[in-house]
Amino acid sequence: MLTVSFTWPHSECPEIRNGTENLPYFPIEKHVDPYGRSKALAEQFVIRSSGRPLGNKKGKRLYTCALRPAAIYGPGEQRHFPRIIQMARLGLLKFRIGGPNILTDWVYGDNLVHAQLLASMALIDDLPGRSGIPPAAGQAYFISDGAPLNSFELIKPIVEGVGYTMPQRELSVKSAMTLAWGMYAFYGLLYPWLQKSWIPEPFILPAEVFKVGVTHYCSTWKARQEIGYTAIVDKKDALDRTVTYWKERHSQELDGPPLLSWIFLLGGMFLLFLCVYVPAPFMGPLEFIRWIGLFIFRSQETLRIILYLACLAHLLEGIYAWIVAMKADRKNARGWFWQTLALGYPSLQYLLKRAEKKKLHQK
Repeated sequence: MLTVSFTWPHSECPEIRNGTENLPYFPIEKHVDPYGRSKALAEQFVIRSSGRPLGNKKGKRLYTCALRPAAIYGPGEQRHFPRIIQMARLGLLKFRIGGPNILTDWVYGDNLVHAQLLASMALIDDLPGRSGIPPAAGQAYFISDGAPLNSFELIKPIVEGVGYTMPQRELSVKSAMTLAWGMYAFYGLLYPWLQKSWIPEPFILPAEVFKVGVTHYCSTWKARQEIGYTAIVDKKDALDRTVTYWKERHSQELDGPPLLSWIFLLGGMFLLFLCVYVPAPFMGPLEFIRWIGLFIFRSQETLRIILYLACLAHLLEGIYAWIVAMKADRKNARGWFWQTLALGYPSLQYLLKRAEKKKLHQK
């Protein structure tokens, strides 16, 4: 049994509403990325392999099927929501793609596991009272919660549940694709280093734009009729469980300011260091930064004192963060120290909020 989520294949594909397994495969060359092509090829290979004789067992055959789950969500899911929450934390969740009427399928993890168990049973050919070819042999099945909705409406309660805000601005699919292809090209240049831990995940990719920006949802009628599938967890309960999971998980992870705060604070400290210690001929085009500093503070000595005081303040704030974290978030105490040492109060305020929440919870 192959389980592989279906992807939105290409820009020329029309909307799909209540699609069925009778839809033809899209031309391989029109998929927007190798990942989508590989999944389509894998499914065709598995389906065509069904019914092949097993070489060492006379009369026995290999029976296969393919499940096509929609985008997966739920506690423990590692593909979508860890990245979405990280983007929200860094302040990069800036826009919605497409309008509010875009509908797509999602499937809760427990519902997918339920479908896998049913499909595996429907591939067994030696059960008492059953003879001939198993009902699932050589078949493909769409698997979802059976309740299509806008992807950003599904994401909203989870993102807001952990304390971040959803974007209000909308970006057209065409504009989002321009951004996505630019990101795709940039990461193509980084190909030799993509497995390095210091390379962040792409902000957005072409397949993801089509996934959330074009209506496509499929019927689970065939799965219900042939393997007995039905969603065992409804959408409301599934979302409630997912929100609860992410609230608990988020409360145990290091939190902090958005990416712009990192750039502004670390960049400012670095520029101040250059102004104090780098001789004029070596500053190059950044020499105007020193001119601005001298215009405001009047002397090089004053800039040096400001640098020393800023470093001392960050050090004291880092030590204080360590002390607070040892009581409020011992697991991440070291992370709070280093983050606050680098960013100062913008990091410390996140820790103080967490400590206050823990204090109220204990009461």
